[in-house]
Amino acid sequence: MDHDGKEQIERLKSNLSSIISGKSDAVELLIIALCSGGNVLMEDVPGVGKTTMAKALALSIDGSFHRIQFTPDLLPYDIIGSPVYNPKDGNFHFRKGPIFTNILLADEINRASPRTQSALLEAMNEGQVTVEAESYQLARPFLVIATENPIEYHGTYPLPEAQLDRFSMQIILGYPDEKSEMEILYSRKEQDPISLLKPVINCAQICKLQEDVKKVEIEKSIASYMVRLIRTTRKDPRIRLGASPRALLTISRCSQARAFVNGRDYVLPDDVKALAVTTLAHRIVLENKAQYSGIKKQSVIQEILNSTEAPV
Repeated sequence: MDHDGKEQIERLKSNLSSIISGKSDAVELLIIALCSGGNVLMEDVPGVGKTTMAKALALSIDGSFHRIQFTPDLLPYDIIGSPVYNPKDGNFHFRKGPIFTNILLADEINRASPRTQSALLEAMNEGQVTVEAESYQLARPFLVIATENPIEYHGTYPLPEAQLDRFSMQIILGYPDEKSEMEILYSRKEQDPISLLKPVINCAQICKLQEDVKKVEIEKSIASYMVRLIRTTRKDPRIRLGASPRALLTISRCSQARAFVNGRDYVLPDDVKALAVTTLAHRIVLENKAQYSGIKKQSVIQEILNSTEAPV
């Protein structure tokens, strides 16, 4: 990483950490997702800062930001946009929806129907949307940050496997510790600190960082290690649906981004280990017996990680 890139990453970390107290790990994961060109799913109870984190990121990169509140009556065209008839020229013109932005916050995504959720699939995978057989390119960088309430909550729909597979990682924020909660209380005593947040990097610089991440070296033994991890998820008797080839590409690119964010131009086994649970757990589907016995997906991936020999 050159000096400018390192400085930009540090400024971005500092800016986000000033808003999100006591969540340095989550902040780093969000930056890794941004630098890898991926999308993020945040699952947690309401009120722990998911929306704040998305807004802070958009402000920090001087990018456009749109928020969509997902509800049961939301339709795909409410997200993508739709053709609108113009009586002056007698033609239909495409009116862009809120998906045409740099940072899209899909708030409480699992409150909308699977049909509406699927409106994001093409955008998340290809950076474009297709309406009436015509494709429209999205802005760069483009990042979806989707929040969801735990599926046990009333009025929620489980996300389809195809959509889960398009999220690079799942970040679970959790409640802040006591010290951080005191900081949150006092920092918002007079005004919301996010209103004072200034950009520290621009979208063109983010795109440059994303290109630099692709140049980070992955040694053959580490590539083999990632392949073995992925293939083991398909053989584990507790798992009905293992990780896909897309999951392999995701953990590879995210490992490159983690190395880059930490100032290296090569991937270490520790990068893979640090990201395995975050990038893989949400993609697998457990067998019914394992699921109803209370086994967590994260625990299964951690056990696979512990039992797979890493290169020295």
